[in-house]
Amino acid sequence: MSSSVEAVTPRDPFAMTHREILEAMTGLLAALFTALLSTTIVATALPTIIGDLKGSQTAYAWVITTALLANAASTPIWGKFADLFNKKVLVQTAIVIFVLGSIVAGFAHSVPLLLVARVVQGVGMGGLTALVVAIIGSIVAPRERGRYSGYMGAVMAVAMSGGPILGGVIVDSPLGWRWCFFVCVPLAVIALVLLQRTLRLPTERKTGVSIDWLGAALLTGGVSVLLIWVSFAGKAGYYDWISTESALYVGGGLLLLLAMVWVESRAESPIIPLPIVTERTTGLAIIASIAVGMGMFGATTFLGQYFQTARGFSPTIAGVLTIPMVAGMLAGSVGSGQLITRFGKWKGFVVAGATSLVIGLGLLSTIDHATSLWQVGIYIALVGLGVGMMMQNLVLAVQNTVSVHNIGAASSSVAFFRTFGGAIGVSVLGSVLATRVGELSAQGFDRIGVQAGSSGGNLDIGALPAPIAAIVRAAYGDATGRIFLIAAGAAIVALLAAMLLPNNPLRRTIDIDPDLDPMRAENDEDDAPVGEFDGDRQKVGAGSGSA
Repeated sequence: MSSSVEAVTPRDPFAMTHREILEAMTGLLAALFTALLSTTIVATALPTIIGDLKGSQTAYAWVITTALLANAASTPIWGKFADLFNKKVLVQTAIVIFVLGSIVAGFAHSVPLLLVARVVQGVGMGGLTALVVAIIGSIVAPRERGRYSGYMGAVMAVAMSGGPILGGVIVDSPLGWRWCFFVCVPLAVIALVLLQRTLRLPTERKTGVSIDWLGAALLTGGVSVLLIWVSFAGKAGYYDWISTESALYVGGGLLLLLAMVWVESRAESPIIPLPIVTERTTGLAIIASIAVGMGMFGATTFLGQYFQTARGFSPTIAGVLTIPMVAGMLAGSVGSGQLITRFGKWKGFVVAGATSLVIGLGLLSTIDHATSLWQVGIYIALVGLGVGMMMQNLVLAVQNTVSVHNIGAASSSVAFFRTFGGAIGVSVLGSVLATRVGELSAQGFDRIGVQAGSSGGNLDIGALPAPIAAIVRAAYGDATGRIFLIAAGAAIVALLAAMLLPNNPLRRTIDIDPDLDPMRAENDEDDAPVGEFDGDRQKVGAGSGSA
């Protein structure tokens, strides 16, 4: 491999300086911040948005699910585009798509139009989240990447903590909920200008790379059919969980996914590389990541609704009340990352994170409409701590098992399934919540002699008479515990997967022996440029791989 190092050496004079990297990262992190903010800012605004648009609990969940689905489905496609086209042009294109979706969402006058806009936003977010990581990997040598990871962590923390609060402030202000979407537009434009001025990337085309459109379509179709099934099963006016319609939905979704596996096993450049995702560490990490996605997106989505609908707080206060979870995530990710870098041990932190997630979600399953807020704060802090200790460290464990040439594919696969797990989780938990709220509301109405439907109902609680509103609020509060009980069950699966992860020591080299990675042998035959892997085969600290 000495020839590889020699091939890289002439490119070093063209490497970006520390100052140039910081300038480029300003635009990249601004784009990443905008994408993350668009997700979190909606959390506390959704009850008001759905109430104003006369939507139901099912619509509430789908506003989140559609964006996550489009995000996850488009991420591997954006990754393939990064192999074919200029990354700078691609990330700018993703920003433009995101801006268009945000504008349409801000002007939406109905739930269906809002869902279409969220799909467009999700496609843009998928491009931003995938390309920002790819570009940073292209301008920063792997051995130097650790020094810049703190900036990304800070941006993620600010977006996660500031989004719900900002969304609440906007909803409570004269601007109204529509500015929760409009506010992202100027931020995205600023990111676009910064990238144009600071980011300079050569166009490095790879020959023989194709996009597996059929595999992407089958994957998206299969998961979408299953999401539609769980969104409407068990609801009045639709179909039962055990019915002919359910069998058709489940059977159709599974057939599409099986066809996807068949196509991926034969595709020249698959969207989901089966040899990578079926490796033991990666497979177990994917299982655990699905539960992490369910816990992270499910908790943030429905906690905002719990604080507003069940407890009667304003959107601003609801955003403030979610801070313990964000603090737990920050402490878990930063603290475990530093300790792993210092001691070189990772599995104990993943298992501890899964344990914290199980305990936190289990405790949240006990809450109702009268639970003390300090108790809820402790519970969600435990959930955040678990998510923080697991999310990045699972990616680190996967990266430790593959060649540097396959780190992108392996890491994006984990992120892909984590996002899909979040989409499925939000849809399933939203469906269960709507069904349970309908049951509890019907029982409450019967006690006061009022005839009412058993569906999720309209979320415009303020428009209801006081006695009816009190019953609906109590129903939401008492029903919320059940969805966290289901999430706790998923977290137990994640804990088992974490315990079964091979405790492989973190390697001190960037790359691994090609004989240990069959995918690497195939890639070595390609004409892919080696310049992106600056520092290949050089010794680094064990913690550098976590960047």
